[in-house]
Amino acid sequence: MLQIQGFVCNFASENTYILYNENKNAWLIDPGNMNEQETQAIDNFIKEKELNIQKILLTHAHIDHVLGLQWAFDTFKVPVNMHQEDQEVLDMLQASGLRFGFPVDPVKVDIVYVNEGDELDLDGEKFKIYHVPGHSPGSVVYHNENQKFMISGDVLFEGSIGRTDLYKGNYEQLIDGIKTKLFVLDPETQVFSGHGNPTSIGFEKQYNPFLK
Repeated sequence: MLQIQGFVCNFASENTYILYNENKNAWLIDPGNMNEQETQAIDNFIKEKELNIQKILLTHAHIDHVLGLQWAFDTFKVPVNMHQEDQEVLDMLQASGLRFGFPVDPVKVDIVYVNEGDELDLDGEKFKIYHVPGHSPGSVVYHNENQKFMISGDVLFEGSIGRTDLYKGNYEQLIDGIKTKLFVLDPETQVFSGHGNPTSIGFEKQYNPFLK
């Protein structure tokens, strides 16, 4: 049985997730930890649960989702999974930091590109990958059909969708991706977003004002 633990990080109240199972194998998703306190909270949880971090996953590479990426890579020494279309977003990290008024070093990590239709496996639990651009060019969603949940990044939120006024954002593309790839899934599917509270596909189909 998979369990998920969230941590709210940085100036954007970004959700960093740890996904883990009874074998203590785990994935770290969107490490947004920005300061010592946030990093310590994540690190302490991993140590207390005696977790073995096997992968680092990115839903996308906007600054608020990768502020702890170098720390995560240096600490756990496992590859970073992300979509190739967001490589240029990751490469703009220093410039993004300047826009927000603080310095950020470029990251040096080992990257494994994931694509639409790929599957990742955590001890037999399969995760399908959907490429849903529009918020960022390489936004992906990680979906576990067996336990009916997904990690959606900034594609879909409770009552909202990701911003589309950022670099290579596209409103129509995002709406179309949500409707054709996510809204066809079981309505009971839980959605763990990059910001805010968890929601469900059924709730968003019924109530999300952007997707009526």
